Amino acid sequence: MSAAIQTLDISPVGRVEGDLDVRVDIKDGVVVNAWTQAELFRGFEVILRDKDPQAGLVVTPRACGICGASHLTCAAWALDTAWKTEVPRNAILARNLGQIVESLQSLPRHHYGLFMIDYTNKNYAKSKFYEEAVKRWAPFTGTNFEIGVTISGRPVEIYALLGGQWPHSSYMVPGGVMCAPTLTDVTRAWGILEHFKRNWIEAVWLGCTLERYQEIKSYDDFMAWLDERPEHANSDLGMFWRMSLDIGADKYGNGVGKYVSWGYLPHEDKYQKPTIEGRNAALIMKSGVYDGHADTHKLMDQKFTREDTLHAWYDEPGGVHPFDRTTKPTRKNIVDMAGKYSWATAVRHNEDGRLEAGPLSRQLIAGGRHGESFQHYDPLVLDMYKKLGGASVMLRHFARMHEGLALYRQAEHALREFKLNDPWYIKPTEKDGRGWGATEAIRGALCHWIEVQGGKIKNYQIIAPTTWNVGPRSQDGNRGPMEEALIGATIADPTDPVEVGHVCRSYDSCLVCTVHAHDASTGEELARFRTA
Repeated sequence: MSAAIQTLDISPVGRVEGDLDVRVDIKDGVVVNAWTQAELFRGFEVILRDKDPQAGLVVTPRACGICGASHLTCAAWALDTAWKTEVPRNAILARNLGQIVESLQSLPRHHYGLFMIDYTNKNYAKSKFYEEAVKRWAPFTGTNFEIGVTISGRPVEIYALLGGQWPHSSYMVPGGVMCAPTLTDVTRAWGILEHFKRNWIEAVWLGCTLERYQEIKSYDDFMAWLDERPEHANSDLGMFWRMSLDIGADKYGNGVGKYVSWGYLPHEDKYQKPTIEGRNAALIMKSGVYDGHADTHKLMDQKFTREDTLHAWYDEPGGVHPFDRTTKPTRKNIVDMAGKYSWATAVRHNEDGRLEAGPLSRQLIAGGRHGESFQHYDPLVLDMYKKLGGASVMLRHFARMHEGLALYRQAEHALREFKLNDPWYIKPTEKDGRGWGATEAIRGALCHWIEVQGGKIKNYQIIAPTTWNVGPRSQDGNRGPMEEALIGATIADPTDPVEVGHVCRSYDSCLVCTVHAHDASTGEELARFRTA
């Protein structure tokens, strides 16, 4: 006799913002179907319509309270490409530095404040690492929880040196930046970086020097490093890896097997006259699409982007490029799992279909030999992906933390390359036109499209990382990336489905806090409790 299907409605599922709901169908203790619902309409595209073209510089950094620099980066580059500006090299470095330090602060904040809390869940009490996990990572009381959350504030002190404040600065503008750091500012920034490295990256996270860790180029190298010294195995990275294997976090969360990155950090000497077409060849961190099924890499072009609205609460045609969208929200957003059930569109690549965005995507693409010879190359995560049999909760989170070390080196590069007496801003000529600005926020692929007509914004469109990842089904019936990643997860306790949280938080689904679980056949509420 076949087991009955049990449905869990988890609302909301994250720890930061309360606008992601997840429904999963469970059969024989395994997730067999899933739906992700974005429950909050923000409407920035509607707000910006008919506004001054530079309104996006002020409005869009407030789309997120923790990655405003990424939105500001996109808004500035979008107008740069629309107005055909010239951007001096100092300004490119200053923009890159602002985004880098914002990403660096997110690493310990997410790791300790959002992700590792789950490793102290009572479901893992039988793990041989559980007692140490609670000691280190229990919220508020864990020794390393306190260290990580406290140190996370340091990198954005550098952002404040550039923009006057963090978050929500608007120091990046078309034609450059509205700052001119002094030698004192640069010296302070070096000191902050060094403190972050010595007191967390090396002392807590790695248990070794950054130089030693960066010698690791393959999965075998990593496993040899792990066993090389007790300090490595007992570092927070070593503990994360060993406990992840022990609790099975390497066994689920695979996803769609195709990955996207816009690439980011324009080279200071190669993108001073920015165009949409010339961006790919000017990036330090290259763009790309990686097909894990065929093991192929290629560059990513914005022209292939489509937004499917069949299952999203919009009254407009689906399957169109963002330049052709109108953003007409449905007045009554009734949840219908067979119909419309989310404010997120289903973002698709016109040729490659569903794509996952995020740090794992970036690292898999960094392992490709496509692109330019000067661009960043790192084979480690791609080698792990192949040897471990694909993506997982464990590998997705590892990729995020691993990337931070390359970002640290790029922050050093920016500080080293500033020429303080050279220009920081070149005044642009405003004009009508279309522009596109893209980057990689810490959570993944982010871009803004703008059309200026008659000196006003005719159309403004944003596709954020979470739009790629938590989007609903598309017209072909295929699930979104996070929906697909939930399939196959084993739920040990349906009244405490921590495994669902693991999958969602491996994507850094920046969402909050109370869980409600219901039995689909009876409607009985199984549990209601806080996850953070």
